[in-house]
Amino acid sequence: MKRHLVGILIFPDVEVLDFAGPFEVFSVTRLNEERRREEPSPFEVKIIAERNEPVEASGGLRVVPDYDLDNCPRLDILVVPGGWGTRREITNDRLINWISAQGEEVDTLTSVCTGSMLLGRAGLLERLHATTHWRALDWMRESFPTVTVESKMHVVEEGRVFTSAGISAGIDMSLRVVAHFHGEAVARATAQQMEYPFPDNNERRV
Repeated sequence: MKRHLVGILIFPDVEVLDFAGPFEVFSVTRLNEERRREEPSPFEVKIIAERNEPVEASGGLRVVPDYDLDNCPRLDILVVPGGWGTRREITNDRLINWISAQGEEVDTLTSVCTGSMLLGRAGLLERLHATTHWRALDWMRESFPTVTVESKMHVVEEGRVFTSAGISAGIDMSLRVVAHFHGEAVARATAQQMEYPFPDNNERRV
């Protein structure tokens, strides 16, 4: 079985559930629930940071990345989370340039919460529909006038680009990516394993 390599970007003050939610979804997915303990997920999940050193997320959680920007392998899926740290990283040219380059190469490009602001800054949302945390919707509209900002949708899927609303919405987004690659039945089984309601309704919850 060819596994899809998922890279989840982290940075100082990244929101924990923004990256931990997608990590959980992709790591617990199984194609055969009856062989859950014998077979791995069809997704191989790795954490990436600007430098190969522990990163302090929101709330003080320290995370050790698997790769840095220089030694990251070719990814199939990129997840860009959000959090307060995006206010600083949006002016980090090295990180933005890396996101831009990855965005041109990956099969599937995703963001959670204000991670979409980093995608926008990297020029990856031009003329697309996208969303972000409800508190950042006006920030997105003002920053990226060519982007159609969706205020009522929990997850916005346009081609290979998935953006989601804030924090817990990254779980819903990741389940949609699982369904995209392996079908809704596998995505529903993943949600059931997590005891998480499958997102039948795509309306924003706040």
